[in-house]
Amino acid sequence: MKRILVALMLLAGAHSGAQPLNYAFLPGEELTYRFYYDAWLANVTAGYGTVTVNKKTENTAGVPTYHIVGEGKSKGMFNLFYKVHDRFESWIDTASLWPVKFKRYTREGGYKKDDVVMFDHNNGLAQSSTKKKRIEPGTFDIISAFYYARNLDASKLKPGDLFFIPFFLDDSVYHSAIKFIGHDTIKIEPGRFSCLKFKPMMATGGVFADPYPMVLYVSDDRNHIPLLAESAIVVGKVKMELKSYKGLRHPLTSRLRK
Repeated sequence: MKRILVALMLLAGAHSGAQPLNYAFLPGEELTYRFYYDAWLANVTAGYGTVTVNKKTENTAGVPTYHIVGEGKSKGMFNLFYKVHDRFESWIDTASLWPVKFKRYTREGGYKKDDVVMFDHNNGLAQSSTKKKRIEPGTFDIISAFYYARNLDASKLKPGDLFFIPFFLDDSVYHSAIKFIGHDTIKIEPGRFSCLKFKPMMATGGVFADPYPMVLYVSDDRNHIPLLAESAIVVGKVKMELKSYKGLRHPLTSRLRK
């Protein structure tokens, strides 16, 4: 799930110093996804995940924030050999949509990781549970970048456009890129959708030999919600697909009639 969330985060690649107004989401929104392995002989569900926007809260610094929670769990036979439970929380400044606080709980097989990060954009610092690092103002965590990106003006994108973004993860600052591919139409469980198509850059090695192995499809409407993410591996594909949604700020006009 972490790899999927990092990919979604890279959708904020058109990041700039501008302070966007939030027109894409509201508290009460909930998106549910299915994670599965898709091959010629099988289509096996590995788990489910949800991302929810909670009501505005005051964080410890007294800044009005959205509290956004992303959580994913493995299911069925996958729990027997690789049990997963990931939970990521981000407190996002309601004015700038930059992160103020990030909390992580990761359990993936035998791997465990817990962390809390406090962001100080005025002084260019991020303080995790174990380290203090210099950051560029406007550096994201893996949840806040997703919601910042949803407010970008996609009408200005042209196929082949490549953007860069700083993000903080595992006590390090990374700079990665995302490429806009163009427009497309896909069919998933909730229906057929017109969408925007992106390719985020991922680290090479392991099962991902291509620096752009993942394709992301985002609804081509004012909500800009991720509809489908897929990565080709040695045999078949790993996919994340929207299963259900509620509490959207705008009508889902990207959904096409039959």
